[in-house]
Order: sequence, then structure tokens, then C-alpha cells
Amino acid sequence: MTRILIADDHDIAREGVRALLGAHQGWEVCGEAHTGREAVQRAIEWKPDLLIMDVLMPDLNGVDAARQIKREAPGTEIVVLSGHEDESLIYHAFDAGVRAYVPKRQAREHLIPAIEAVLAHKPYLTPRVAEILMREYRGGPAPAADPLTAREREIVQLLAEGRSNKEVSSVLEIGIKTVETHRASIMRKLNLNGLSDIVVYAIRNKIVEA
Repeated sequence: MTRILIADDHDIAREGVRALLGAHQGWEVCGEAHTGREAVQRAIEWKPDLLIMDVLMPDLNGVDAARQIKREAPGTEIVVLSGHEDESLIYHAFDAGVRAYVPKRQAREHLIPAIEAVLAHKPYLTPRVAEILMREYRGGPAPAADPLTAREREIVQLLAEGRSNKEVSSVLEIGIKTVETHRASIMRKLNLNGLSDIVVYAIRNKIVEA
């Protein structure tokens, strides 16, 4: 039995994925996650064969979650199912170890074939995704390198979602002084002046949803 974990912060999206998977013999939904951080924790704990994950989720976005999962549970394959088709998101998702990126509007047509390909450890590219990745292969402009570390991106997301330094400290299990040091580094690297600038940066760079 192939074990599949579904991660999406919208109940109706998870229910829709369950419905699509339900008719496929040999596939079992072993659990669900509502945030990116939950997806990481459950992937590490349960080690499902496949994770179907949204890319913009609370606490930890799908790209950063994918990086952590591929490091801690490399046997779990990942399919992104997202309502966002931003080029930088697609590029960074594949760079993080995702093997398929399916727009939600095309889920009925592409999700099952994507899952079948990824379970065979092969990538699955929709025409839109193939165009973006081939552009990079042919020497086209790639998205700019991220100036932030993975930990700094986590902190940016939590701050942009309204968490205090103390709450960030608790979520990430690090000291408040460490959070403050990271926050100062973020402000310096990005030339930002305050929390509102962090929120704008997070939205523009698809770390959080507007």
C-alpha cells in the first residue's frame, strides 16, 4: 500500500485531494497536515512514500518545508499542488527537491499522472513548468539567489504572520537573543527599516500569502 500525506491549510483542498485519490487502488492517505511545519514533522515521523503539499502555508512555506523534508526524510517524494504559478516559486520548488508542480486548476487532469510518475522516482512536468525549467536550461534568466539563510527565511515568515520575537523563539526553539540577532541580520541584508517592510518583502517574495 502506497502511503500518502496531504498538506494544505485549506480544508476543502485536502478533501478534494482525498476524493481524487480515493478511487485509486493501492493508495492510502496516511494523514494530513495544516501547516508547513506540521508537514515536516509528520513526514519525518511517518515517512510516507509521497507528500502532496501546497506551497504557501502558515508557519513554514512549502519550498522551505521541502528542503527540510528532503534532508531529514529523503525517501519521501514530493508533489506540489498549488494555486500559485509564479516562476520563482516553481524554480525554487524543484531546486528544493520537488519532482512535480501541479497547478490546482489543473489537478483533475495532471495530479494522478504526476503522482504515478513521482512514485516511480521520475519528474512530472506540465507544459507550463517544462517551459520555465527549459528556459533556465537554455541559459535564460534564473531567479535571483536568495540573500537569506533558511533560518532567516523561517523568521521572516513567522514575523510577517504576526508572531512576536518571543513566539518565534518558542516555535523555532531558539533563544530570544538569537531571534533578535537574526532579525537584525535580516534588516541589514535587505535594507529594511521595520516590521512593515518585512511583511512587504515576505509577500512580494511569496514567503507568505497576501
